[in-house]
Amino acid sequence: MNYSSKIFEEAVLAFTRLPGIGERSATRLVLHLLKEDSSDIAKFGETFSKLSRDIKFCKNCHNLTDFETCSICVSPKRNKDMICVVEDVRDIMAIESTGQYNGLYHVLGGLISPMDGIGPTDLNIQTLIERASSNQTKEVILALSATMEGDTTIFYISKKIGAKDILITTIARGISFGGELEYVDEVTLGRSITKRIPYEQG
Repeated sequence: MNYSSKIFEEAVLAFTRLPGIGERSATRLVLHLLKEDSSDIAKFGETFSKLSRDIKFCKNCHNLTDFETCSICVSPKRNKDMICVVEDVRDIMAIESTGQYNGLYHVLGGLISPMDGIGPTDLNIQTLIERASSNQTKEVILALSATMEGDTTIFYISKKIGAKDILITTIARGISFGGELEYVDEVTLGRSITKRIPYEQG
């Protein structure tokens, strides 16, 4: 598209960098913002500035937080015996929405994928092993996507902590092969967690 304003064009380009936002959708969003009060636009911009300036990753589980430790890790209502291992923060949000899990989490930050040059040292696996080594941990739930990368990561982690006296389980595979947790409906995801099964190495 041809824009009569360079500032407008830059705003549109900024929105198109977001996943799922094309140029037309970005143009509509910018036009909508122009109808808002200048104070609202300033508040909108400041909110996103805080993302890079103030947001942190929990020192325990690597979840998003405004403080050094996230609200889940510090909550006295959470079951400290269980750690649910997920690929990224979106999976925590998906699982929390089911209301079927009350333990702790651990965000890996990705999956082992040799084809993409991602190995165990590129992920938050060592901190998981250290957490699992504590006497408090009795179960580690590997809630990873049913993909080749997910299965590879599950196998690797189970080998690392399998020698310890810890129950290792995986979520029930009511999720299609290649499926990602964030796209699974709450009922199916909740059922897959409550009906988790012990992991058996092949």
